[in-house]
Amino acid sequence: MVKVITYGTYDLLHYGHIRLLERAKALGDYLIVGVTADDFDKTRGKINVQQSLMERIEAVRATGLADEIIIEEYEGQKIDDIRKYNIDIFTVGSDWKGKFDYLNEYCKVVYLDRTQGVSSSELRAEKRKVKIGLVGETSVISKFANECAVVNGIELAGVCTSNSSLVDEINDFSGVITESYENLLKHVDAVYLFSAPALHYEQIKKALDMGKHVLCETPVALTLEQSARLHQMAQDKGCILMDAVKTAYATAYSRLLLLAKSGKIGKVVSVDVAATSLREIKEIQNDKIDSTWNSICEWGSIGMLPVFQLLGTEYKRKMITSMFSNHEKSFDIFSKIDFVYDNAVASVRVGKGVKSEGELIISGTQGYIYVPAPWWKTDYFEVRYENPADNKRYFYQLDGEGIRYEIAAFVKAIETGKSGTYVDRNVSDAICSVIEDFYNRKDFEELKA
Repeated sequence: MVKVITYGTYDLLHYGHIRLLERAKALGDYLIVGVTADDFDKTRGKINVQQSLMERIEAVRATGLADEIIIEEYEGQKIDDIRKYNIDIFTVGSDWKGKFDYLNEYCKVVYLDRTQGVSSSELRAEKRKVKIGLVGETSVISKFANECAVVNGIELAGVCTSNSSLVDEINDFSGVITESYENLLKHVDAVYLFSAPALHYEQIKKALDMGKHVLCETPVALTLEQSARLHQMAQDKGCILMDAVKTAYATAYSRLLLLAKSGKIGKVVSVDVAATSLREIKEIQNDKIDSTWNSICEWGSIGMLPVFQLLGTEYKRKMITSMFSNHEKSFDIFSKIDFVYDNAVASVRVGKGVKSEGELIISGTQGYIYVPAPWWKTDYFEVRYENPADNKRYFYQLDGEGIRYEIAAFVKAIETGKSGTYVDRNVSDAICSVIEDFYNRKDFEELKA
């Protein structure tokens, strides 16, 4: 029996895929088809996949051409699979010619000419692109703009800012440039907001009222009531409202959550988070700070994310302890938020005038997960145990600081009408609730500067 193996994403399965599978099948007696997992696709830079892994597997199975279907999950798996399944022929499309010559050491390699005139990339590109407008005054806007260029299904249509230098940093931009938010909304299908948190509620409300989708840097609002109202409005209008916490969309972060929830370290009993920066310290000293993105808003939202996603939002009590700038009483240069649950505790330390090691530690009854600084941009973490020999390291590629994954998830949410589970509504509401308590000085204690 001659065994043949081939691999692919098989997104939006089309005639070209089927012809390739038919020709692969004709090379031998038994065809194994490897379908690449979502996470592995991301590590290869393929972030525009429209269908889930299970949908793609079912599409391949429905062709009736595969005698066996396996999942490709890691670099180097092809060699392992060739050995494991006693493969005689490895085959793939001719656009990969030469790429897999190294496999000739293990089996025969055959490159098949692809069907001309059709590809998944072209099919995805043919879909109507979401026209997005960006709102904000910081360099995050230009970063976001340039990441849009590598994601299918989205088109940068405009920027609303008073900081004209941001536009100069955007590659090949020809959209609308305006200081009027209302004018921007006339030219777009969706908006990304990195404006002052105090402006979020009215800006989101106005966008949703006009039927526009919204991706907003967390917090979406400064009170729980406003957050709940906006999410309900989005639902009623049939629009997507998503939190833009890029960490939530990173592969490594998603994997560490899964490992922690699966019992890899036993029962989680403690989550300790730190996220700080000193880039505003000169402005603080010179009394030129922008209090709109203080520590609790900018870093607190990120820091609370793993706490609420691992331990839930039903904590028994909390305490917020903050130190404020001598120049601006609404600007906390450091805040610590402690949560107590029935069977666990959590601590979040954030600062824009105090520096700490920006790490994440998830403690369990059998071991712990350690994510080094800066944990919110992680492409690597460790699972550690009492016996160091049992420790394991995990590595995942992180492109564009996770922004492109965030954009891809937003586009997919708009296409499917489902916002997904990256940041659940209850997590979004819980973050807004804590920030509201900060401003109302509830469960609060102030440190002397």
